[in-house]
Amino acid sequence: MVNIAEALDNIRLLDALGEEKSTVHALHPLAKLFVTLVFLIIVISFSKHEISALLPMVLFPTIIITLADLPVLPLMKRVLIVLPLVIGIGIFNPLLDHRPMVSLGAITLSYGWISFISIMIKCLLTVITSLILIATTGMTNIALALRKLKVPKIFVLQLLLTYRYITVLMEEVILTTTAYALRSSGIKGIHFKHWGSLLGQLLIRTIDRAQRVYTSMCCRGFDGNYNTGTMPTLVAKDYIFMLFWTLFFIITRSFNLPMLLGTILTGVYP
Repeated sequence: MVNIAEALDNIRLLDALGEEKSTVHALHPLAKLFVTLVFLIIVISFSKHEISALLPMVLFPTIIITLADLPVLPLMKRVLIVLPLVIGIGIFNPLLDHRPMVSLGAITLSYGWISFISIMIKCLLTVITSLILIATTGMTNIALALRKLKVPKIFVLQLLLTYRYITVLMEEVILTTTAYALRSSGIKGIHFKHWGSLLGQLLIRTIDRAQRVYTSMCCRGFDGNYNTGTMPTLVAKDYIFMLFWTLFFIITRSFNLPMLLGTILTGVYP
């Protein structure tokens, strides 16, 4: 129950951060969504054996977090949630590919370890950038930007309603588990023989709550369109934001900037 309550607080924290005021928050939602999509595509396009060329991409989330004054620790906690999945995906690379690639003194890194580190960096960058987009834009504005990009209405509606009403499901779970705990003093957790009945109760409560929510929406004029207001127009600062970061991403993808900088500083050419 504690974990569910923490997850609910995490969602509400992202919503609260989306209402803050900063230079990044003031940017057009479409500009932020476009730059984020370009960032994700560029990061994913890097080869699995490229690490140094990938490092300059760290500048984007770092600068955005600083300008938006976002709390770093809560964001990193959410990023760490996906680490077990990423480790599970890439942990076999060092075991399957033993070919030596880089020697650091007495330590030799194989192609498998390099690809594993590359996967970890890509995961961290993509996840934290997605969280930054939500924390600086808000899900409602993201939905508006998706509609501007001609994403089908049904997909945007499903995304928005799922994000909004997953909290309703979590609240029902908290109420159900709290009621169970009050009626079974001295027992930690939920006994396995009660799992079926509690899941059935949760299903019934969820269906009933969903029907009441839908009825309320229909009473307020819901006709399949999630009306969230009008989208502001793009201004000069939005175009500059998109142009600057898009050019930076393309240059970073085209050239190995750390290697190029090292070559210039040391005068040693490969």
